Amino acid sequence: MNQKPNTQNQPEMASLLLGAGFALASLIILPAVAQRVGLGSAVTIALRGALMRASNRF
Repeated sequence: MNQKPNTQNQPEMASLLLGAGFALASLIILPAVAQRVGLGSAVTIALRGALMRASNRF
C-alpha cells in the first residue's frame, strides 16, 4: 500500500490559516488594540481595510 503524502493541500491550508488570521486580527484584535492605544475610528477602519486586502492576497 503506497500512500503519497498529500503535499498539494499544505499550501492551501497555509493560505487558509493565514487569511483567517488576518480576518481575526482585523475584526477583533485590531479594534481592541486601537481602543486601548486611543486611535481614532478613521485610522482603525483604514487599518482594518489594509488587513482585509492583505488577507485576500493569500
